[in-house]
Amino acid sequence: MSRFWLTGASSGIGAALAEQLLEQGHQVALGGRRAEALQALADHYPGQALLSIGDVSDPAQVKAMLAAVEQAWGALDVVILNAGTCEYLEPGRFEAATVERLLRTNVLGVSHCLEAVLPLLRRGRQPHLVVVASAVTWLALPRAGAYGASKAAVRYLMESLRIDLQAEGIDVTLVSPGFVDTPLTQRNDFPMPALWSAERAARHIATRLPKRPLEIRFPALFTLTLRLLGALPARWRLALGRRLARPAQD
Repeated sequence: MSRFWLTGASSGIGAALAEQLLEQGHQVALGGRRAEALQALADHYPGQALLSIGDVSDPAQVKAMLAAVEQAWGALDVVILNAGTCEYLEPGRFEAATVERLLRTNVLGVSHCLEAVLPLLRRGRQPHLVVVASAVTWLALPRAGAYGASKAAVRYLMESLRIDLQAEGIDVTLVSPGFVDTPLTQRNDFPMPALWSAERAARHIATRLPKRPLEIRFPALFTLTLRLLGALPARWRLALGRRLARPAQD
C-alpha cells in the first residue's frame, strides 16, 4: 500500500477520492482547511488517515502540513494536489482582485505544495505526482477568464515540470475534469452539461491512477468536444463565445 498526501480532501472530489483510497487500504494524509470534516473521515479509518490541516495559499501553513507528514511517515509515494477554488468575472465588472484570489489558491497554492512536497516524493517508492487542472483550459468561455487562466497556468507548469521530474523518476499525471457536482459547482447559475457526481469522478480517477497516465480526462465526450472546439479558428471561437455570453450588468 502507498502513502498519499491529498489536498482539498474535506469536500467534493477530494473527499470522495480520499474515501476511495482509504477503502483500498492506502495511508492517506488528508489535507484541507476544515478540520472537523477531515476528522470525521479519519475516524472511519483509524490507523490509515493522518490529518494535515492548513491553507495551501499560505506557504508557512504548507510547510507545517508537510512537516507533520514527514514526522509520521518520512516519505510520500503519491501526492494529489486537488485543492482549488472558482469565481467568475461578471460582464462589465472586471475585478483584478478576483484574478488575484484564484491565482493565489490555484497556482501559487500548487507551487507552495510542490516546493514543500517534492523532497518527500523523492524519498518515496515509485513516486507519482498528480495535479488537478480543468477541461476549461481547452476552450475560452465567457466569465471564466480568471478561473481558466489559473488552471491553464497549472497545466503549463506541470507539463513543463514533468520533463524535469522524469529524469528523477517521478511520474506526473494531470487530471482534467468537466463539470462535477461539488459545493463549488452547486453555486453555478448556468446549465452544466455531462455533470458527474463527485463519487463517480473519484472512482474514475482512482481506477486509473495505478497506470500513471499523462492525463485523466472526463467525461470523455464532453472533454473531446471542448478540445475540438478549442482547435477551431480564433474567429469561430469568438463567435461561439459571444453566443454563450451574458449581457453586461449595469
